[in-house]
Amino acid sequence: SCFLRHARSRNYASESELCKLESVPLDFGDYHPLKPITVTESKTKKMNRKESTSSTSSSSSSSVMDPLSSVLDGTDPLSLFAAAADPVTITPTMDGARRKRDKDDSSAVGSDFEPWSSKRGEILARYTTTEKLSINLYMGSEKGKAATSGSAVSEKVRTRLEELDDLEEGSQKELLNLTQQDYMNRIEELNQSLKDAWSSDQKVKALKIVIQCSKLLSDTTVIQFYPSKFVLITDILDTFGKLVYERILSMCADNRVSLPDNFSPESVNDTAKETCLNWFFKIASIRELIPRFYVEAAILKCNKFLSKMGISECLPRLTSMIRGIGDPLVAVYARAYLCRVGMEVAPQLKESLNKNFFDFLLTFKQIHGDTVQNQLVGQCVEMPLYLTLYSPAIDWILQCIAYHAPEVLLTEMMERCKKLGNNALLLNSVMSAFRAEFIAARSMDFIAMIKECDESGFPKHLLFRSLGLNLALADPPENDRLQILNEAWKVITKLKNPQDYINCAEVWVEYTCRHFTKREVNTVLADIIKHMTPDRAFEDAYPQLQSIIQKVITYIYDFSLLFSVEKFLPFLDMFQKESVRVEVCKCIMESFIKHQQESTKDPVILNALLHICKTMHDSVNALTLEDEKRMLATLINGFIKMVSFGRDFEQQLSFYVEARSMFCNLEPVLVQLIHSVNQLAMATRKVMKGNHSRKTAAFVRACVAFCFITIPSLSSIFTRLNLYLHSGQVALANQCLSQADAFFKAAVSLVPEVPKMISVDGKMRPSDAFLLEFLCNFFSTLLVVPDHPEQGVLFLVRGLLNVIQDYTWEDNSDDKVRIYTNVLHLLSAMTQEAYIYHVDKVDSNDTLYGGDSKFLAEISKLCETVIAQILDHLKTLGKEE
Repeated sequence: SCFLRHARSRNYASESELCKLESVPLDFGDYHPLKPITVTESKTKKMNRKESTSSTSSSSSSSVMDPLSSVLDGTDPLSLFAAAADPVTITPTMDGARRKRDKDDSSAVGSDFEPWSSKRGEILARYTTTEKLSINLYMGSEKGKAATSGSAVSEKVRTRLEELDDLEEGSQKELLNLTQQDYMNRIEELNQSLKDAWSSDQKVKALKIVIQCSKLLSDTTVIQFYPSKFVLITDILDTFGKLVYERILSMCADNRVSLPDNFSPESVNDTAKETCLNWFFKIASIRELIPRFYVEAAILKCNKFLSKMGISECLPRLTSMIRGIGDPLVAVYARAYLCRVGMEVAPQLKESLNKNFFDFLLTFKQIHGDTVQNQLVGQCVEMPLYLTLYSPAIDWILQCIAYHAPEVLLTEMMERCKKLGNNALLLNSVMSAFRAEFIAARSMDFIAMIKECDESGFPKHLLFRSLGLNLALADPPENDRLQILNEAWKVITKLKNPQDYINCAEVWVEYTCRHFTKREVNTVLADIIKHMTPDRAFEDAYPQLQSIIQKVITYIYDFSLLFSVEKFLPFLDMFQKESVRVEVCKCIMESFIKHQQESTKDPVILNALLHICKTMHDSVNALTLEDEKRMLATLINGFIKMVSFGRDFEQQLSFYVEARSMFCNLEPVLVQLIHSVNQLAMATRKVMKGNHSRKTAAFVRACVAFCFITIPSLSSIFTRLNLYLHSGQVALANQCLSQADAFFKAAVSLVPEVPKMISVDGKMRPSDAFLLEFLCNFFSTLLVVPDHPEQGVLFLVRGLLNVIQDYTWEDNSDDKVRIYTNVLHLLSAMTQEAYIYHVDKVDSNDTLYGGDSKFLAEISKLCETVIAQILDHLKTLGKEE
């Protein structure tokens, strides 16, 4: 065993030089690491070479395929994108897409026009009812199915006309006492029936369903549900219009070539034209005005098959038809539907849209007539509520008119509003539909008009809300800004109903933050607190109050300025429901982490944010989800990292001590605090250039003590092990040798407690690999740790080896032997005259023992023991099982 006596001596410096890679100068030229490799291949083929037998070289003719390129057909994904973006390389297959894009560019309605689909959800959510509804359901007739292809055409036509009459005379069943949800389900069933009837070629049945649905739009018995009913039923009409158009379009396809999008009526064949006319004739024979209007409007686009001027001739006629509808609410929604299909099929025909709106203005006085008033009394509906039912329709009509309209038209609209005595409902819709820049530029005019409005029908605060929404998107003239705020707030602050008040205040807070200083913002917040505190009104307004906080921190993200707004923290106190309070605190912390560029020690910021972080921390309980805990901890850690007292290290440590007492339930925060305190100790060392004075030596010992008493409170065993090791290294670097020993001893005594399985990202995994990694790091540190004068030679190494020996390793696992081979590396390094690395100003064992033969003999004994263990393991591997 003489070869076990000593490890070979090493000269680390010369070995390092020998092991370095040879450096070769590289000529970059047009070299790029991602370029395909091009190899020049010499072509020398012996057989059948007539031209030449000499070796010719093809310049980069054949490139050797590298495996990554071969998957991508020789092109890397970035090149593919570049090729797609390059107009020159666009292949013919792109033509269709490009044609479509060009067509979109030229069409009058672009992406800046808010489509109806984005409004329907809002209307359905807003206009609801708890009253019972009724619906007429079409029961169907077997006559339509009986007609066979063999029957005479005249018989078929007669049967169909009879069926339509059948509908008029009542082949339907009335369903009463439906809840709103039942009603919506029935409408959905009708929509499905329409599609089923169409796909099974029962066109007359499909038409009947559509007529029946359209009839429902004349019924205003539950008036507050009417806008939602309109949305649901026009969905069915849209489906029908699409089905008819696509059927006629499919009949135009000659030799399977479909018509281009901008086809002319001349290219439509006679069969398609006849079918199209047939549909219009069928619809013309519907007796009632409302279903006749709606069903024809639904297939308005089909006029394209008959004549070039078809749509432009139909629109004025349909507009005039609406004059026959007596109920002003039903009429205004009919106008809205006509605008909807008009914008879709002929957006250039603006004059019809304008005529539609001017007709509405002329008939608007009907709402004060006896018929409407009696209806409202009968349904117990107040006038202000009734007027809000008009909003979706008027807003839509005005949006269609205002789209890309010249300023002149918009000014004319304002004049018409004035002539109608500044009707509030109309004025509100004008402010909702017109461009924000147009409204903002004329803010003072609109305020004057709002003042003139009649308060009885439509409350003024809603008008100021609409004006505020525009001013959040566009800026008014600078000279008017303060006056606008004063005029608006004069009205808002007088509102008695807290819900009305907060709905307006929420909108105007943004205007205030955008254009004014913290003084005005503070005044507005104070006013909101004054209105929302009595009778705990704030409890019903959490969404609006949250929105206000969001707006304030969006515009004031300098936190020293934000927290100097006196009323900001009292405003936060209104969030008394814990879940909402925590959400608001999260918003504030996210904003702080996003916007705070430099570390801070501002006492105002620190006190306020500690209060906010404490609120988040205190919300954690046994039921809090792990993800939520992780998120809260991340936000609090972001704050802790941003706090710096500069060279006042003692103050910094005091802050960490206070934070530890406040955030003791969130483990990741404690881990961050330990890292921060270790960083503080190393920063102290850096300032002192490693030569501690009495004062700084005492301070770093205080830092080390902080870590030593905090680590045991953590639950994750590997977090504790790694922090013991890390903190021990910091203690060693600061010449706190006895403290470093205490950390390392704690780590050694913790190793036996490592469980066999640990949870990693929510899954149970074997812990062996993690323990192996930790021990390797630990050995690397133990090389430079000097022996304690009162303990034996290599006290820590022996202690660790005993622990490893007693630890119950997995059967058939090599982990124990892997550890022993690493221990051999450590022992071998310890026998060297000079160690491979040292800690500055700390004497390691190479200096303490100076290569003493007794010390080397001790290491040799340990080596023999370890090698014996390894050989034992190798013998067991040799056994057959």
